[in-house]
Amino acid sequence: MLPRERNYLLDMLNSAKLAQEFVAGISWDDFQVDLMRQAAVTRQFEIIGEAARRISETSQAEIPDIPWHQIIGMRNRIAHEYDRLTLDRLWQTVQIALPELVVILEETIQTLES
Repeated sequence: MLPRERNYLLDMLNSAKLAQEFVAGISWDDFQVDLMRQAAVTRQFEIIGEAARRISETSQAEIPDIPWHQIIGMRNRIAHEYDRLTLDRLWQTVQIALPELVVILEETIQTLES
């Protein structure tokens, strides 16, 4: 893995953690009416997806536990099909998928640094 790709992994990790922080302690009902939080979370997903897209397929294959295709696909939906992305999908992803992604990214980065 190239050094810049490690930086992309760090960008993914930092944005995933930020998205989690933005929804920490709020309910689904609160999220639905909080446009600022929605925009902040959406932006973090854009960053996660763009950073993932910049990692070579060879390097992606070295970390098969990361759902690269889904991450990049979400970024593409946000950027190009924003009207098809539902708040429910965003909420479910930040609540369920991001905690798993954070663990994988932390482990991967730690392995790369050792």
